[in-house]
Amino acid sequence: MEDGTCDPRPHRVIVFAFDGVRLMDVAAPLEVFATASTAAHPYTVGVCTPDGREVTTSTGLRISADLPAAGVAAVGTLIVPGPADLAAFRKRPELVDHVRRLTGRSQRVAAVCTGAFALAAAGVLRGRRATTHWEHAADLARDHPDVTVTPDAIYVQDGPVLTSAGVTAGIDVCLALVEQDQGPEVARKVARDLVVFLQRPGGQSQFSVASRTPGTRHPVLRPLLDAIAADPAADHTPHALARTAGVSTRHLSRLFREQAGTTPAAYVEIMRLEAARILLERGESVTTAARRSGLGSDETLRRVFARHLSTTPSAYAARFRTTVPASRATPRRPALEVV
Repeated sequence: MEDGTCDPRPHRVIVFAFDGVRLMDVAAPLEVFATASTAAHPYTVGVCTPDGREVTTSTGLRISADLPAAGVAAVGTLIVPGPADLAAFRKRPELVDHVRRLTGRSQRVAAVCTGAFALAAAGVLRGRRATTHWEHAADLARDHPDVTVTPDAIYVQDGPVLTSAGVTAGIDVCLALVEQDQGPEVARKVARDLVVFLQRPGGQSQFSVASRTPGTRHPVLRPLLDAIAADPAADHTPHALARTAGVSTRHLSRLFREQAGTTPAAYVEIMRLEAARILLERGESVTTAARRSGLGSDETLRRVFARHLSTTPSAYAARFRTTVPASRATPRRPALEVV
């Protein structure tokens, strides 16, 4: 793989597909580049498979191939999608061999979601920064210590190598490539056509708060965690929690470290953040979400969102609240306007 930018006229985009690949990991990049193709900067897009035959995606839908992997010559951009089943993918080293050969013929390469594992196994990410789906970021870092994993990023670019987060982040990373090739106006036009963000707010943390709350069946700690989840706005200071559990605050802190991997205060903050997030998604105002979640004030809510989600409550609400169009939604009082 050459460490530089590619000649944009014409620019060949190849997506490597295989049995078990996520359908959207293949379709989204093809859609972005096909939509971005212009007379001044045409993209030619195609799909290659290991043997040139059709493959079956994780949804069961079959995809035809334009050519076999061995028949791919010079490539402007190689897209490596992710498998839905990483365990099954690891049992197919020939797929990594194909990726290794294809990247050697490509001027730049972008992995979608767990496609980062294929790049890492092929040695493409050695000494580079990368990301992948938040559920698998820790596994990528453990399996490939020579890769610097950035778990919260939507996508990461390190030279001519790009990696991205979950399935729809394939759109984000391809829009970024279009912007590099043709400028922000063309990328913005594509984003409008596809009705997506040109650059979405925040990072992957906003999708994974609940996954970061621990599970434990400890007889002392479990009832406390259930109580916090049931009423996050209640008095959950370390002293109050210790009194409820009938233990000292020191012993309570030790239990939280051992069973939850955090402090009582940090755990309560995460659960209040989760409660506020759900309230905002349901259409509550920032003020109401702050009060009912136990975070108290708008300013406190903003600080917690910035610290954990790298966005603001209002930006989060605009992104994630109900998908019912405004013309069909039940009328409600205007939300508080907050930056």
